[in-house]
This record gives sequence, C-alpha cells and structure tokens, in this order.
Amino acid sequence: MTEYDTVSADVEHEDEIPEDHPRYQDLLTRHRIEKGVEKGITHLQGMHAEGRGSAFDYLLGEETIPSADAAERAAAAHLLLADHPVLSINGNVAALVPGEMAELAAATGADLEVNLFNRTPERIGEIAAHLRDHGAEDVKGLEADARIPNLDHQRAKVDEDGIYAADVVLVPLEDGDRAEALDEMGKTEIVIDLNPLSRSPRVAEVPIVDNIIRAVPNMTEHARELADVDEAELQRVIDEFDREAALEEAEERIRSGEL
Repeated sequence: MTEYDTVSADVEHEDEIPEDHPRYQDLLTRHRIEKGVEKGITHLQGMHAEGRGSAFDYLLGEETIPSADAAERAAAAHLLLADHPVLSINGNVAALVPGEMAELAAATGADLEVNLFNRTPERIGEIAAHLRDHGAEDVKGLEADARIPNLDHQRAKVDEDGIYAADVVLVPLEDGDRAEALDEMGKTEIVIDLNPLSRSPRVAEVPIVDNIIRAVPNMTEHARELADVDEAELQRVIDEFDREAALEEAEERIRSGEL
C-alpha cells in the first residue's frame, strides 16, 4: 500500500488532497461536485455527468492536449473580439470553477449568466451568491425574461440582455439540444466537453476537449496574453484554429493514447 492508497475521497476540504496524488484532478473534481450537491448548487444528475467526463479525461491522459490548448487560445480571441460575450454557468460549472469563471469574465469583459435545467429560484440564488463569493461582480440569469427558440424546458429561460443578446457564448458542460438551439440563433459557441463525439462540441465553432478545471484557467491566461493585440491579430488566431482537426486529434488520443 502506498501513501496515496490512504487518501479518502471523503474529505472535508480540498486542501486535504495532496497535489502530487496521481489522480489529483479526479479527486478534486469529485470533491467539488459532492460539495456542490451539499450546498444545493449542483443537482444529483450532475454527479453522473461528472463521472462520464472523468472517464474521458482518463483516456485523454488527464492533460491538456495541443489541440485543446489551441482551441482555448481561439476561444479567448473570440471572447475578446466579441461585442457581447457571455459565459453560461450551470450547477457543475459553479461547483467546479466559480472563481476561475469570474477571472475569465474579468479578463475578457464577458457577462456571467446562470442557466439551469433543474431551475428553481432558490437554486439560482444560491449559485449567484456562490459566484459572488468567488469574485464575480455581477451575475445574470435571475430575470429570465427571454427564451431560446425551439426549447421547451427550463434551460430555454435566459436574460434578454444576457445570453439572448450575446454574439459569443461559452457554454461549458452543455447538453446537445441547447447547443444546437443556440447555434440556430446564429451565435458563436465555445463548448467545453470531454467527449469529442457528443453533439455539443460537434456544433460549436470552438470545441474544447479538455477538463474544465484546466480549460478555463488556460483561456484566462491566453486572454491576458492577447489583451493588448489588435483586432487583426485576434482574427488571425481565430482563423488559424481548425475545429475539425481538433476534434479528430481528441478522438484519436482517446482511442489510441497510452494510459
């Protein structure tokens, strides 16, 4: 038995997980989702989604592959070049990367908007407060005074001056039907999804096949590096990104990567 075999997944605080543990990121995300459920910001269904993502991340080698980093750089350029960028927040996103999403919003001038499938006023309020506790200055999603066309569930409800009016939307950990509906509205979509074969990354202008706890900080770092470049350079970064090649590289890594 190694020292790592004695680390319990049931820890009170993530600081108890040793950063040199070989499955550190998996233990960290599992812990944050569990705490999210306890706080009422993450739905129980989110635990199943996280489990699926964890399996794909394991097959990717639990690292940001080159095509994912290129996608994260292109995503940062899109957000910086946008007239009205919005970062969509669901329960898993709020549990996993609340502070990181606030930092990305600050680095790109984007709005944060809470959007949930299992939507209640209480849960919306809890997530908004959780985001503010982690540095968010303003959180949209409470008004829900507009609807995404062709969706008949709670995730169709959005703010008119938020996702509904956005030209570029980051929709991490998103279901395919909503991603398709946003695409039909003509929005530029950035999707973070560890499964390159799911519908969400397939319809996204920028599919990021990476763990969200790596992807969002990487996007923020790229945004800060690109903050002072002109619009032509931002457009060059966008034009050089090959979405089809990125999806193919991710699929190839999953199918043939060494574990």
